[in-house]
Amino acid sequence: MTAATEHPAAPKAADVPLSTLMEAAVAAIGGSPRAGQETMAEAVDRAMSGGRHLLVQAGTGTGKSLAYLVPALRQAMVTGRPVVISTATIALQTQIVRKDLPRLVEALAPHLPRTPTYALLKGRANYLCRHKIDGGYPVDIDPGALFAEASGDPARSGSERLGDQVKRLREWAEETDSGDRDSLEDAVSDRAWRQVSVTGTQCLGSTCPMVESCFAERSRELAREVDIVVTNHALLAIDAFDRHGIIPDHDVVVFDEAHDLSGRVTSAVTDVLTPGMLRGAVRDLRGLGVAATALDDAGDELREALSLAPDGRVVGALPDRLADALTQLRTEARTAHSDARDAGDDASAGARKTVRANLQEVITVCERLTAPDEDDVVSIAHSAATGRSSIQVAPLSVAGAMRGAILEERTAVLTSATLALGGRFEPAAGEVGLARADRTGVDEIPALASADAWAGLDVGSPFDYPRQGILYTARHLPPPGREGPSPAMLDHLTDLVEASRGGALCLFSSRRGAEIAAEHVRARLDLTLAVQGEDSMANLVRTFREEEDASLFGTLTLWQGVDVSGRSLRLVTIDRIPFPRPDDPLTSARQERISSRGGNGFMAVSAQHAALLLAQGAGRLIRSSADKGMVAVLDPRLATARYGGFLRESMPPLWPTADPEIALGALRRLAG
Repeated sequence: MTAATEHPAAPKAADVPLSTLMEAAVAAIGGSPRAGQETMAEAVDRAMSGGRHLLVQAGTGTGKSLAYLVPALRQAMVTGRPVVISTATIALQTQIVRKDLPRLVEALAPHLPRTPTYALLKGRANYLCRHKIDGGYPVDIDPGALFAEASGDPARSGSERLGDQVKRLREWAEETDSGDRDSLEDAVSDRAWRQVSVTGTQCLGSTCPMVESCFAERSRELAREVDIVVTNHALLAIDAFDRHGIIPDHDVVVFDEAHDLSGRVTSAVTDVLTPGMLRGAVRDLRGLGVAATALDDAGDELREALSLAPDGRVVGALPDRLADALTQLRTEARTAHSDARDAGDDASAGARKTVRANLQEVITVCERLTAPDEDDVVSIAHSAATGRSSIQVAPLSVAGAMRGAILEERTAVLTSATLALGGRFEPAAGEVGLARADRTGVDEIPALASADAWAGLDVGSPFDYPRQGILYTARHLPPPGREGPSPAMLDHLTDLVEASRGGALCLFSSRRGAEIAAEHVRARLDLTLAVQGEDSMANLVRTFREEEDASLFGTLTLWQGVDVSGRSLRLVTIDRIPFPRPDDPLTSARQERISSRGGNGFMAVSAQHAALLLAQGAGRLIRSSADKGMVAVLDPRLATARYGGFLRESMPPLWPTADPEIALGALRRLAG
């Protein structure tokens, strides 16, 4: 957070033209005026002041962060109310708080009545819990795990013991000012972090003996006093749905990375139940002196019932044995929840809160599973790798909840480089509860602004895509099958990587596909090649960025999370059109719902999903006006299928070819 400084001689914020603030902001970052950025900033400013929702597609290189942050700072200063900025990823939050806002505040302060302020707000589990470190949650600690090895954990390379990580965290707790996990210089595993943190439901709140020095509470207090609050989609949605009051009251919210908004919100409100949850609850209850035998038996019955149920979506009623097991489990969890109320001694307050919070979660999920809403989708999953089973319930859509809890109470700006797939904003608007009939023109501000009024704006991109890159579709390859990468595809991928002499980001729809392809290419080429999972993502991307002949193979994280400019990235390959699995419970349920209403379920759900990922994946290639390269799609259906045109429209307008010789020749010239 930055400290506020008054500027008595400065004009009122409302009297400062947006153009003046934008000029100061652009100069501060050493940039130059961009038409798309200016257009977006003006539209965002009008939407915020006029109370009308706005969807903005701003291609890579537009500078969209600046185009909404400057109007947001101005809006907060004019109204005296904070503006919330919500993102999907930690990387963007970090960029906004550590890079963008410090420079903007310094640049804009001379033009405003006072220096703007800002803060980052995260969920409680992101912060150290002083009470837990001090022994306030003894049952929640897993002493048997403290001396386990941490090798293979994606958060770290090496094999530092879990106990050593926890010891390091305890030492860090004595010197950190924030207690924020992301401020750790040397990362720890998730298992280690859980030993020193608590979730929101586990927290003792105002009754905690260390509430005055609580890191999470301190961050929330700071957030209540600032102009800009930066947070994430899931926390904002849960806070709005459940009325926790974590996010300060606000009238305007900006959703960056809005293409991922409905997915993040859906994940946040999806409930999951596993036998492991019951084993943990029983262990903690016994640590408090509660036998919990009946609850243990109910957990065993759940495990047996799940093992007999088929994998996938549950259509209609639950199997009888599973329904009975959930009913029994709910009853025993309620009894245990009551028994734990006065269990333990005076030092067990934290342990009691944790156990009862976990049991309440079990009760809530059982109730939702035994009496699901009309739009709930129930599914069962069996993991062959772990031998574990789970049952989950997810909403078919979050549109109604988003509209009722968020959009009807505040003005929202949604922005992304991939928001109007196929040139249409209506699908993205519909996912968050905005109706086609309520769309207005960008320049229209309704006299009596409806809570549902919205506009869509595409400001394009400053890049000359046809001159900077090629879209190569390997039309000659066989269509991909269920058995994995074909020999022909693997050979052609090897030819492409060899022609480019590395510098390849190779994207796959499955981890197994990435591993098979990497093994094939490694056996034939003497080039640096890394695969997602072999090291931390930060280390993999760093190596890829620093070595021009390096290639990186991976799955979904790389489709959306890599930002590498220059010669280090000159080839992006995509193994197949990234349709969701046809047996995915939510996908199939959503397609059926749309088809039953006369729509095209495949195009509205599966093709839309694939278009978004293709746009994101292809968007990895051109990140600056100096970048050049090729996107190679190794799935002929992009050129031959009826839906191919819609998918191509979602991707950057690169120069197209289907000729392998042209593609290989271009890569050889690019490699020099």
